[in-house]
Amino acid sequence: MATQEELASVLDAVRDAVPTLRRNGAEAESRRWIPDENIELLEKAGVFRAAVPRAHGGLDLDAAQQAAVIAEVSRGCPSTGWVTMVWLTSAWAASLYPDKAQKEVFDGGSTRVSIVFAPTGTLRPVDGGYRLDGTWRFNSGCRGAGWDMLAAMVEHPDGTSEELVALVPTSELAIADDWHVSAGAATGSSTTTATDVFVPAHRVVPLEEAMVSATGDRANTGATGRNYGLLGYIMSSVAATFLGMARGAYELFVERLPGRGITYTDWTEQSLHPLTQIQVATAANKIDAAEALSARWHRVLQEAADAGVQPSDEEKAVIRGRTAYAAQLSKEAVELLFSASGGSVIRSDVHLQRFHRDIQGFSLHALVQRDANLEVQGRVLLGLEPGTYFL
Repeated sequence: MATQEELASVLDAVRDAVPTLRRNGAEAESRRWIPDENIELLEKAGVFRAAVPRAHGGLDLDAAQQAAVIAEVSRGCPSTGWVTMVWLTSAWAASLYPDKAQKEVFDGGSTRVSIVFAPTGTLRPVDGGYRLDGTWRFNSGCRGAGWDMLAAMVEHPDGTSEELVALVPTSELAIADDWHVSAGAATGSSTTTATDVFVPAHRVVPLEEAMVSATGDRANTGATGRNYGLLGYIMSSVAATFLGMARGAYELFVERLPGRGITYTDWTEQSLHPLTQIQVATAANKIDAAEALSARWHRVLQEAADAGVQPSDEEKAVIRGRTAYAAQLSKEAVELLFSASGGSVIRSDVHLQRFHRDIQGFSLHALVQRDANLEVQGRVLLGLEPGTYFL
């Protein structure tokens, strides 16, 4: 597990990189992929070692520490933050695979892994493993990842089917140049295709087992302090991306205020207007409230992992609601600041407009749909079953 000095070193290096990440934002968006400089800075900072187990040369940061790193990257560039979140959470998910697979993925201590949960592929059992075919859309970060985790269905001889997740080198996949979007453009979330790719058995796990950190043939089981519930852990990291974006947008808004008047009024300094003061306070409070919520779900996740158990279904349902609500608060803060920024904010050289568009786009992701997640939380608060197995 990482020392406080190691964590501080990573965070300090990322903070130093924030101005560069922001400066590269327009280039990243135009090329539809984050610049090599961004990746190199984060690599040098140790970011891609954050979720790698200590046994494989990683930093082994806990969920809250990883979230802090992700938020800091997102403060600099929303799309780089989103890709970092994907790479870290997927790297952690690779620690649920058998030891043989972990050695392959984590060799060297720094790794970048992407993932697609939608089971839009098929696996056919063969000697020693499976043959994988399929196409996966919205594969964030695939252009810079060494590995890809791809969900697929397998049909058993008795006619039943099961969802498995195959771990595949990206070099064995075809990546289409088809990512043309108005938000999150720099995430390079292209479509990937596998055509009769052989996947050895040790690199395929059932999704149901992965959801509860229960896959076999691995040494890092039990009370390691890192066997979190998969979905709660991922959603905590997604929420961290939103929090970082909101903090970045807040900073950008405040930086633009000095000397800015309010057009067609007598106000020569926008910061002196009571409405602006109220808007800034409201945005700050939304961000702080989201941060406070994050401390609560991280405590639940960590206490369970330290004890070697999974959070209860009720706790997982609450985490779903709280993470989605924190993301919503973050989005509302950015919307408020954007709307208070005047007409010049739509200029492509004003970073705040990109933060606004990216957070709008990311909020459409199924994992952070506010009402769907609040429904799950509300059900358990009312003494009902969660109403979904996806916990």
